[in-house]
Amino acid sequence: MEQRTGCLICGRDILYSEESRDLACTICGEVVSTTAACEAGHFVCDRCHGLEAVDLIEQFCLTTELDDPIAIACILMRNPAVRMHGPEHHFLVPASLIAAYCNHRGEPGRKGGLLARARERASRVPGGFCGTHGTCGAAIGTGIFVSLITGSTPLKRQEWSLSNQMTARSLMAIARHGGPRCCKRNSWLAIRTAVTFLEERFGATLPVDGPVRCGFSEINRECLLKECPFYAG
Repeated sequence: MEQRTGCLICGRDILYSEESRDLACTICGEVVSTTAACEAGHFVCDRCHGLEAVDLIEQFCLTTELDDPIAIACILMRNPAVRMHGPEHHFLVPASLIAAYCNHRGEPGRKGGLLARARERASRVPGGFCGTHGTCGAAIGTGIFVSLITGSTPLKRQEWSLSNQMTARSLMAIARHGGPRCCKRNSWLAIRTAVTFLEERFGATLPVDGPVRCGFSEINRECLLKECPFYAG
C-alpha cells in the first residue's frame, strides 16, 4: 500500500529517541541530525518528504546503491508522491533500470546525465497514452532506457533496432495481460521484460529478488485481481 503513515521507504513504524543522532537520508544521502528513524533504520529528511514524484524518482535513483530494478521501483511506488496511476511511471521505469544497470556495472557516475535525459524524454509521454495511442508509457520507458545506454539516434543501426525491440517486447508483455490500465502492473511487467532483454542482448544479469507481490489492490478500483500475475490475494 502507499505509505501514508510510517516509513516512506518500507512502511514500518517510526521510532523516536531522546537523543539526536546524525543519519543519512535514504533518498538524497544528506546527513541530518534527527531523533526519528524507522524500525529498519531508514530516515527521510523533510525536504525529500515534500518532493514531487519525478523529483523524488530522480533523486532516489541518483543516490541509491541498489542494483535490483524491481526493488528500486517498489520503494518508489510506496512513496505517497507516486500515485496509484499517473505519468510519473513513464519516468519511474527507465529511472529504476538506469540506476540498477549503472550500479551493477560499477558506474554510478553515469547516472546523473542518463537520468536527466530519461526524465526529459519521459515527460513527452502524457498520461493516458496506453488508452489512446496504442502503446504504454511503461513500455516506452524501457525503450528510452535502452536508447540511452546504447547511445541510439534515428541514424544509428543496431542501437536503433535494439531500442525498438525493447519497447516492442515490453508492450507485448503488457498487452498479453489485457486492460484496464494499472500503472503498477505495467511497470513491473516492463521492468521484468527489460531485465530478461539485458541478459540476452547485453550479457548483464541484474539481480531480481523473488516475485513481486502487489500491495496496491485495495486502492486500485480497476484491479484484475486473480487475473493479474502480481496479485497477492
